[in-house]
Parts: sequence; structure tokens; C-alpha cells
Amino acid sequence: MAELIYPELSYKIVGILFQVHTNLGGKYQEKYYQRAVEIGLKENNLAYKREIALDLSYKGVKIGKYILDFLIEEKVVLELKATPGFIREDFKQVSAYLKAMDLKLGIIANFRGNKLSYKRILNSKVKNY
Repeated sequence: MAELIYPELSYKIVGILFQVHTNLGGKYQEKYYQRAVEIGLKENNLAYKREIALDLSYKGVKIGKYILDFLIEEKVVLELKATPGFIREDFKQVSAYLKAMDLKLGIIANFRGNKLSYKRILNSKVKNY
């Protein structure tokens, strides 16, 4: 069985996500969940960056940029959604962030509905896990 990547940090992050969903429910726009998660990260003394722009390049030429929701403790990408459900592109988006930043772990969370949904996404290009 593979070792869990960043177990304590993941546990804290997911706990914050559940606390936000418990308090707000599943009916708001993504920006409100982002603000609430930011409060939870501060309360838990977790270092984070919000709305980080990453360049998208093709053959060494910048052709656009990605905006990721949170980078937590310089280790975990956290992407938030407030949609009826996850779609394949959501997972591809987080995978692209992980590869661009050479990080091991991403968490994608969807607040829409009666229950919080979340998935851990691993970067297969980064070894040592």
C-alpha cells in the first residue's frame, strides 16, 4: 500500500473544507467558499498563497496563464469548485498545476450540494511517494 502524502497537512485542509461546508452549506458561489477557506487557513496557522498565476508555455513561449485557488505550505494545491459535480477537466486542471509547479499533491473540493465532495490528486511525474 502506498504511503499517504502529507497526511497531517491533508487532514487539516480537509477538516477546514468540511467546517466551511457545514457552516455555509452548498448553495453559494465559489468566491464565497474561497473567502471562508482562507479564514480557516489563517485560523489553523497554515501558510498559503491565493490565486497564483502560472504561465502556460508552448515550445518556450508564453501562450497564457492558469490561476490556481490556493497553494498551501508550498506543498499542496487546493482547487475549489461550486458546480453540480466534478468533470474530467477539473482533474486535468489540478494535474496541470501540479506538473507546472513540480508538486506531489493536489486536493480538489466541490461545495455544491448537501455534502462536500473532495478528491486527492497525485502528480505521477514527482517521485518519492
